[in-house]
Amino acid sequence: MSVSALSPSRFVGSISGFLQVASVLGLLLLLLKVVQLYLHRQWLLKAFQQFPSPPFHWFFGHQQFQGDQELQQVLKCVENFPSAFTRWLWGSKASLSIYDPDYMKVILGRSDPKALDTYRFLAPWIGYGLLLLNGQPWFQHRRMLTPAFHYDILKPYVKTMGNSVQSMLDKWEKLAGQDSSIEIFQHISLMTLDTVMKCAFSHKGSIQVDGNYKNYIQAIGDLSNLFYSRVRNMFHQNDTIYSLSSNGRMANGACQLAHDHTDGVIKLRKDQLQDEEELEKVKKKRRLDFLDILLFARTENGDSLSDKDIRAEVDTFMFEGHDTTASGVSWIFYALATHPEYQQRCREEVQSLLGDGSSITWNHLDQMPYTTMCIKESLRLYPPVPTIVRELSTPVTFPDGRSLPKGATVVLSIYALHHNPKVWPNPEVFDPSRFAADSPRHSHSFLPFSGGARNCIGKQFAMNELKVVVALTLLRFELLPDPTRVPIPISRLVLKSKNGIHLHLKKIH
Repeated sequence: MSVSALSPSRFVGSISGFLQVASVLGLLLLLLKVVQLYLHRQWLLKAFQQFPSPPFHWFFGHQQFQGDQELQQVLKCVENFPSAFTRWLWGSKASLSIYDPDYMKVILGRSDPKALDTYRFLAPWIGYGLLLLNGQPWFQHRRMLTPAFHYDILKPYVKTMGNSVQSMLDKWEKLAGQDSSIEIFQHISLMTLDTVMKCAFSHKGSIQVDGNYKNYIQAIGDLSNLFYSRVRNMFHQNDTIYSLSSNGRMANGACQLAHDHTDGVIKLRKDQLQDEEELEKVKKKRRLDFLDILLFARTENGDSLSDKDIRAEVDTFMFEGHDTTASGVSWIFYALATHPEYQQRCREEVQSLLGDGSSITWNHLDQMPYTTMCIKESLRLYPPVPTIVRELSTPVTFPDGRSLPKGATVVLSIYALHHNPKVWPNPEVFDPSRFAADSPRHSHSFLPFSGGARNCIGKQFAMNELKVVVALTLLRFELLPDPTRVPIPISRLVLKSKNGIHLHLKKIH
């Protein structure tokens, strides 16, 4: 019998029956999901039972950590819970936050992967490069890219870094002396992006005078904020639901803008290598730069890297190479601005080394011990990467006898470690002498670049840049705080300030 022959009442009855079956199936699926969440919660309660925590809501978790007071709340926990505490994001998601150097040493000495349920949200942006890869693929990429950070490669970068810094300082000279302070993070971000583009990607020209790159930096800032909020929103864990939300649409747009930028960088370098003269220059190099290594690399079976792999590594280093360094520089300047006596001592050291000139070389970098101590003390107070998240691939037992099972998530709170009074006496006091050569400290008490096998591959590049920026800036400017705009540290992918970092600049004649 055809559908058209069905009576209206029978047709309505069929639809009603279908809806009833669909409703029952929907309820069964919902019930199954509720049971799964309940069983997972029971597993979490058992897994973390040895690690107490502040009171939390059974469904919403630790609400006191939501928003921009997270770092302050974590530090309260450091006072009350030795070594670690359990943190509940919501009823079926929890992790162990650790901030004891012995705990850090145990976790960083293992080969646990990055926590997939956290870091997978970065994949649409930076793909699966060094930051997100695990296991053998990570090892292969790490081994392949390590030559890009050999000291023979880093030596000539010092001059390039200096040129980028001077371009920023020239802009600051036009702004110095104004009654109002300036927000330095945006200027520094352009400068560090300029440096990365020139050093690692053979870019010609200046990023700092090209207004188009401000959009890229804005996109990176948006993606960092969106990642932070998504990780903490139980309703945005599902990709489909998130893609339909306003945040999801914003993230998609920012990802596209970031990808357009990196695709342009890769295409430009590929086009340059089509020129025989340029190709010969590259082949004659003793060592290749970051992007050249990616373009010439071969896998174990002899294949070149896919466009997807190349873009992932470029996206990863583009972000990490400029945003984390910009955070480090900005907070160093704030720390020196609020401690003028240390700032002046650094300036005198730099002046004795460089005179009043602006030339700085590789050999100078190891001849500024006091300035280096101040840089490290600032990195302690304001670590550029405040947290790292791992998922245990095997059970672990910590030195105090407490243990966690396979599958548990561990958050290494670098920020809390650096502010832990049991590790650093008077941790909120800026005291460069902590990093004097004869000052004893635990091997895992200071981790601005992480530690273990997965430490930051670009840490020497970053430290060199920090020294160059601080030295050249102190030769030209006195840094003064703006008491009306005290920065408020907030936890994102990279440590930022809720209200920016505003300083007054006083030109040194």
